[in-house]
Amino acid sequence: MVMAKAQHVVLTPQSRIERFGLEAVPQELRKTKWYEYTIIQMAFSVNAGNFLVPALAVVQGGLSFSAAFLSTILGATLAFIFVSYLSLPGAERGIPSQFAIRSIIGLKGSRFISSPIRTITSLYWFAVQTVGGTLVVQFMLERTFAISLPFYLIAMFLAVIMSGLALVGFDAVKRATKYFLPLLILGQLALLYLLLSHGNDGMGAYGGNAGTWNLPMMGFFASLAFVQYVSGVSSSADVTRYAVNSKQGFWGLFTGNVAGFILTAFFGAYTASLTGGLNPFIATSELSDSGLLTFIILGAAILSMISINLSNAYTGGFSLLNSFPLLGRVKSALIFGTAGILLSLSPALVEEAKQYISLIGAFVIPLSAVIITDFLIIKRKNIAVAEILPSYNKPGFICIGVGILVYFSLPEYLSPGFLTFLVTGGLYVSICRMIKKHQLKAI
Repeated sequence: MVMAKAQHVVLTPQSRIERFGLEAVPQELRKTKWYEYTIIQMAFSVNAGNFLVPALAVVQGGLSFSAAFLSTILGATLAFIFVSYLSLPGAERGIPSQFAIRSIIGLKGSRFISSPIRTITSLYWFAVQTVGGTLVVQFMLERTFAISLPFYLIAMFLAVIMSGLALVGFDAVKRATKYFLPLLILGQLALLYLLLSHGNDGMGAYGGNAGTWNLPMMGFFASLAFVQYVSGVSSSADVTRYAVNSKQGFWGLFTGNVAGFILTAFFGAYTASLTGGLNPFIATSELSDSGLLTFIILGAAILSMISINLSNAYTGGFSLLNSFPLLGRVKSALIFGTAGILLSLSPALVEEAKQYISLIGAFVIPLSAVIITDFLIIKRKNIAVAEILPSYNKPGFICIGVGILVYFSLPEYLSPGFLTFLVTGGLYVSICRMIKKHQLKAI
């Protein structure tokens, strides 16, 4: 079977809202360079939601700062390698991820399985980031101005703003991160200053707790970081479709993601090791009586949340669009934004983050393993957009089913994310080679 080639649509200069959906972005609009992607990804990284896994490694895993820091960086970096490779179809052909994935797992497989999983993942992280940002704003208003506002009111206000900005499209993401970067850097410097100079003042029960270098627990949280970020393989091409070329898109994403997560892991794990808190923005604010520092940290917290959620809403909208192409990009972005606003009203998404991330991983890891191994090993990084598999890639979904069972059957100390990825990917490659060998014998 064949699939119609992605068509080029010219965006009129007067339009301020991106309308490119599943069609390819014209070559003349692919102007984003590697350092711009690095800035974008670094601006996305240091935020309340991304602090969770490094902080949980200390608070719930009992790891030392160094153990939590290194293990989560290891898991995240491995994920970022795969995320960068799966950005190549976007940079080379100007198409979004879910459209490219059709040639890997099939038209219906992409529309009705891969895209819904990606949409749910994006919705979850959109809500987590909003909840985390809302808690920071609520705390700062009460502490600094003695203003008490309901959680739901702040969360809804922030979610509406972020959904509206994401509707504008990639240009809004690019411009926002560029303008936000100075204050984001200033906020990170303020966090660093307070942690290093006043951290001992707020140690409480966690002060002096060296933690452990428990290897199974380190493996589990490395696995959890891998689970959190490897889902990006099904959305990274959404952003790099505006890249000058594939090399600039690849290295821009990789360097920005790794550098950004190193900062994130440091702040998350170090703050947790000192105070037991999961949110460095809140924990460090309690260490300072300076109104200026409090304002800088509050501003950085809000802007970091907006930055990452622009990405979550932007890529989540494309996933929804791939499931329902007739919606068009604008309507799919509006529907995603509405769902994100409603989901952001539940603080439990942060309180039970470890369980939710693990549950999402049961589906994300096997699916990502098939996508990655098919693209890198079977197709050798070459996707034929004009060709498509039958409705479902049956060997692929058999392996995904096996992977889900493996994930749920493994205990935490065996790092289920890593092992499930290896088992699913290895099984898929083996089956594909057996099928190819059988076909060659039949000729």
